[in-house]
Amino acid sequence: MRRVSRIEGFANDRRQAGTSRDLSGLAFTSSYLVLLVLFGVFPGVYAVFLLFAEFDQGTPRFFEAGLENFRIAFTDFRLGEVTLNLAKFLAVSVPLGVFLVTLLAVLLHMRRSRGAAVLRTLYFVPAALAGVPAVLLTIFMFDPNVSPFAPLLRMLGNESVVNTLSQGNLPTIFMIISFFAGAGAWIAIFYGGLNAVPQELIEASVVDGASPWQLAWHLKVPMIKPYIIYMLVIVFAGNVQLFAEPQVLKAAAVAPISPTWSPNQLAFSFAFELGLFGVAAVISLAMLIVGLLAAAIVLRFTDLFRT
Repeated sequence: MRRVSRIEGFANDRRQAGTSRDLSGLAFTSSYLVLLVLFGVFPGVYAVFLLFAEFDQGTPRFFEAGLENFRIAFTDFRLGEVTLNLAKFLAVSVPLGVFLVTLLAVLLHMRRSRGAAVLRTLYFVPAALAGVPAVLLTIFMFDPNVSPFAPLLRMLGNESVVNTLSQGNLPTIFMIISFFAGAGAWIAIFYGGLNAVPQELIEASVVDGASPWQLAWHLKVPMIKPYIIYMLVIVFAGNVQLFAEPQVLKAAAVAPISPTWSPNQLAFSFAFELGLFGVAAVISLAMLIVGLLAAAIVLRFTDLFRT
């Protein structure tokens, strides 16, 4: 009887500990959930209503447009061009960004010294110049007249900033901006994941004759695979929303960049230049669906959440 009571007391303690952990988790996530609902879920739901809304001097008349907003959005002559621009940017920025972050994190983990710690800190510096400052710095760095890389730019045939920021170079330019703005945080995440690799596995591999690069490719990279997949999903979803970089470059008037280079810019033009907020909602939700589908495909074929 006494043994049964001890077991019941242990079970009660476990339940209380589980409840305490659940409450702690809720406390940590509650502020994020509130912001997610206010600035993520609610705008998305409202945009669904705008899909079928007609606007009269900025005032929506819900469910009076029918499918007209869809017709305008998907028959616009600029849609094909902006979709192609975005596809080129994603094809460059997503795989190359994930590869470079993984490579830099592995290289830092190979040489765990004070110098590596300094480099990890330096990788965060460009994040302070994200957004508009990063674009302005880019204009300076790619202008052969003032850039410290002027000899290299001229050797590549760029005699002015107009040549450097030409249409064909824009996907790569935007990739460089986005990479240096966000690489520092991802390198820190990957480095933390590499530190969690069991030391006995590394030592056993070294005893078996594995080189540093074999350790990296066959042991370390597979161990941080969930982090790599997570970065792939987040970077793709973020890069689909490309807006600030082409918008600021266009406003700076340093190169002949289209005012509707990306889908986000096209939606902005429909909403704030033409007053067609319903059409802008169609394009915005289309980009959201593309991001969700890409995430679903990646998660489906990688088993990220498998336990």
